[in-house]
Amino acid sequence: MKRPRALLADDHTILLEALTTILEPEVEVVGTANDGRSLLKIAAELKPSIIVLDISMPLMNGLDAGRRLKNLLPDVKLIYLTMSRDPDVAAEAFRVGASGYVLKSSAASELRQAIREVLLGRSYVTSQITGGMIGAFIRQVQHPERVRLTARQREILQLLAEGRSMKEVASMLSIATRTVAFHKYQMMEQLQLKTSAQLIHFAVRQNLVAA
Repeated sequence: MKRPRALLADDHTILLEALTTILEPEVEVVGTANDGRSLLKIAAELKPSIIVLDISMPLMNGLDAGRRLKNLLPDVKLIYLTMSRDPDVAAEAFRVGASGYVLKSSAASELRQAIREVLLGRSYVTSQITGGMIGAFIRQVQHPERVRLTARQREILQLLAEGRSMKEVASMLSIATRTVAFHKYQMMEQLQLKTSAQLIHFAVRQNLVAA
């Protein structure tokens, strides 16, 4: 029987190597990626049926990459493998199109179980956070007015939070430096933040970058 084609994404190479060994009995690992941008490129080329990805990745975080992946490959199954126990983050993952959510502290057998479940068309959430997720979904419904950044704003914020200058961000995104500055100060105004440090702290809380 032909195994499903899987793509793995994490910024730790040693973890990717371990995951490949762990998952090969369940899937055919056709590729790996170390950041969100390369993940999008590789996924477009390989068209896997399942992608196991982290949330905190350089250049583009896993949540924003997930949104784009579901537009690019609507049928792909996304399983987030992450350190984040935050139920709000897990709820957001499912909102962008995830089929599974597993913690890195889980046993390898749980990730394999998650893969089997999502390939059958079901969803899988680690039991360690399911209770909190219910509350997270309720909060999102009750407070829809919460400030939400655009995809471009999140993209710029992540790159700035990773320590890149506005000029570097502009070059990477092929936009003018003044456009980066406009988005930066617009975000600060939207979020009612006074300093760049507060903006970076917001990026960390939103899991756009690792703490």
